[in-house]
Amino acid sequence: MRKSRVAVLLLVIAVSLGAAKKKNADDTTETLELPKDPPLVAIGETSRLVFHVSPLSAKGLLSQQTRDALKAILKMNGGAPVVHIRAFVAGSGDLRRVPQIVSEVFTEKKMPLPSVSVIQAGALPLEGAQLVLEAVSEAKRAVNPDGLSFLEATNPGAVVAPVAVTCYVSDIASAAGIATRFAGAAVDVVQTQRASGSAEPRCEAITRGGNVRAARLAFTGTQIALGTDEKATRLAFQRMDRALTDAGFQPADIVMTHLYPLSSRIGDMAKSIRATPNPVSVIPFEGVAAIDGAFAVDAIAASK
Repeated sequence: MRKSRVAVLLLVIAVSLGAAKKKNADDTTETLELPKDPPLVAIGETSRLVFHVSPLSAKGLLSQQTRDALKAILKMNGGAPVVHIRAFVAGSGDLRRVPQIVSEVFTEKKMPLPSVSVIQAGALPLEGAQLVLEAVSEAKRAVNPDGLSFLEATNPGAVVAPVAVTCYVSDIASAAGIATRFAGAAVDVVQTQRASGSAEPRCEAITRGGNVRAARLAFTGTQIALGTDEKATRLAFQRMDRALTDAGFQPADIVMTHLYPLSSRIGDMAKSIRATPNPVSVIPFEGVAAIDGAFAVDAIAASK
């Protein structure tokens, strides 16, 4: 009888310990790794670069539209690695969410992260659309054997046979007429600021052949100047230059610079400080991804 009682007691203790272990295991909270920030610079082979613009959608808010646009880009490029994404955001969504979502999507798909530029625009050609993405991807085969050319924002009539073109307008009502001029190209039309105006459209473009024949191109994400004075301006350029240097490029390798100021005055000041013989697009926009930001800047650099 005594042996039986001891056996029962041992059995109860064993069951209790097992339950406690199971409970403790279930109570353990798994720590999820936060998505990495997109790289400051991403590099692609010049001869293999292809360009796409995401279709506009009015479905959902900024987060859903960003995910849908990324899905569309990856379908359009056949799942090829994406080197760089430039996002124009219209509406009141938080611009900082775009790079986060890009990181989440590409991490989920176990794909390399692209560099990301984000700018707040005034309007897009579809009512309810909050975002459009321009993507640079790396195809499996060479499509630009003679290199590429980058044309700063100019009169649309000066753009001939582009593979990608971005047109900046002061009134989105003119978008359809501009887009039809560039059949076969990846075309994006953006109203830069919310208040409509009468300024003439300006288009920047990428064409095949020309002066950029380097084996590799580096695309930076946007850097923001946190202030309108000369010191803040120089710091923004220095951060961009440092990122390029860390990636194996030099500021002298830059072949195209985009300035996104909040006003023409700020843009002229920034361009005067960043004196360069290479193309510079200076287009005033509605905003950048910082409340106290005066302008954003990104660049494309070619390896020597």
